[in-house]
This record gives sequence, C-alpha cells and structure tokens, in this order.
Amino acid sequence: MKQKYTEAEEIKMVSNRGRTIQFLNNPSEKIQELAVRQDGTAIYYIKNPSEKIQELAVKQNGIAIYHINNPSEKIQELAVKQNGHAIRYIKNPNEKLQQIAIKQNSVSIMGIENPSEKIQELAVKQYGLAIQFIKNPSEKIKELAVKQNRYAIEHIKNPTEKIRKLALILYPEII
Repeated sequence: MKQKYTEAEEIKMVSNRGRTIQFLNNPSEKIQELAVRQDGTAIYYIKNPSEKIQELAVKQNGIAIYHINNPSEKIQELAVKQNGHAIRYIKNPNEKLQQIAIKQNSVSIMGIENPSEKIQELAVKQYGLAIQFIKNPSEKIKELAVKQNRYAIEHIKNPTEKIRKLALILYPEII
C-alpha cells in the first residue's frame, strides 16, 4: 500500500528524483510534470499520461518514448530531436523521422530497419564510420563513407578494387 504524502512532500520527492513518482497515489498533473522534467523515463510510472506530460518526458529524454503507448507524430518527432536513438522505439518510422534522427546522431541508423539509400547517404556524409551499421551498403555509400572518414575502409566488408584505390589515393599514409 502506498503511503499518503502532502503535496509539499511529493514536490520535494519528485524534484530530487522523478522516478519516486512510483510511490505516490494518483499524482496530480503538477507532480507528474515535475517528475518527468527531472527524469523523462519517470513517465513509465504514470497511468495514461496526457500529451503535455508525454511532450515534457521526451523533451527531457527522448528514450522515454519507449514507455509511451501509441505516441503521436509530434511526440515521435520531439523524441528523435532530443535523442536520435529513440528511433528504434518507433514502429515503422517515416522518412522524415529517420532524417531527423540521423541529423541528431548519424549512428542512430543502427536503429532503423532497412534504411533507404537517401538515409544511408545522409548518415555516412555526416559520419563515415556509420557505414559499420549499414547492411550491404551500395558502392556509392561505401565511396561516400571513405571520402568522409579515412577509417571507414576498415568497416567495409570485402571492399572493391575501386574503393581500396580511392582510400589509398585519399589517404596514402594508411599503407
């Protein structure tokens, strides 16, 4: 059985550690807000959080989207803007969400199932080593990765002669 606290005690509790909301009976919207502002993942302990609480939670920690059932497009977008890796917790993310995630963190491509050539290109142009998270990249993607980062060649399985030559031309010191 959960103990009853005064509002002042509840405020102090969740302001210091948002996840303590789990010990409260029917926390008010104000208490929920304070909790997710302190720790977005505290939303896990809130039954049927409002859109406002969801928004505050993902703005504080994009990964909090994992604990939200059927998040709206707005909530999804806010989550990946805060943390690109939140994309892995979104079912069938559209191209726009994927682009936002990649722009926030190119390595978040690892959480995108079957990224399009356009998404792959965006990721490796930003960070060539993102190629290590792309299954079967095209020759174009391999080339862009090598041009962006000298060490990308190390993450390309069976590079073609063209890709090896490109790496040697761009970075002769790697021999």
